Amino acid sequence: MKLILVSLLTCLLTLVLSACSTATLDDYELTTPELHLDQFFNGKLVAYGVVFDRSGKMLRRFKADIDAHWEGKSGTINEQFVFDDGERSTRIWQLTKQGDNQYVGEAADVVGIAQGETSGSALFWRYDLDIEVDGETYQVTLDDWMYLFDEQRLFNKTEMTKFGIKVGEVILYIEKLN
Repeated sequence: MKLILVSLLTCLLTLVLSACSTATLDDYELTTPELHLDQFFNGKLVAYGVVFDRSGKMLRRFKADIDAHWEGKSGTINEQFVFDDGERSTRIWQLTKQGDNQYVGEAADVVGIAQGETSGSALFWRYDLDIEVDGETYQVTLDDWMYLFDEQRLFNKTEMTKFGIKVGEVILYIEKLN
């Protein structure tokens, strides 16, 4: 009886732990089309996004006009945001392609260096960002996943955490205009 109980608990624990596993870039290795940031983020693009709080309540919507270009291994992505409450902001990324699938990036509100890697049609991008909320500045960590749908469209899902606790999420759709 004791052996059956131990076996049952082991199976239950295995099921619980496997349900908690998270996606890795290896999960997307064979997906197509392949995402190359220097190809997708080149030219004029538009993004539509939604910001959620930690409970999933929508806080804001936004549109971003994006102008991106690359020279060799260096890229600039200029994002002009307009939020549904009228707020406007700009983020200008300076990216460097470090290898076939490795990228680093900097922007004025990014703390330190953003690190990114692609595999198949996906990109995982992690960085710390200063955000302003009610006149206070907070540093949050962003786990940013991008998924290339086709040559013209990309979906982006970002989880924001503070001290390892989820504080929000951003979901956006990006489309090439040219």
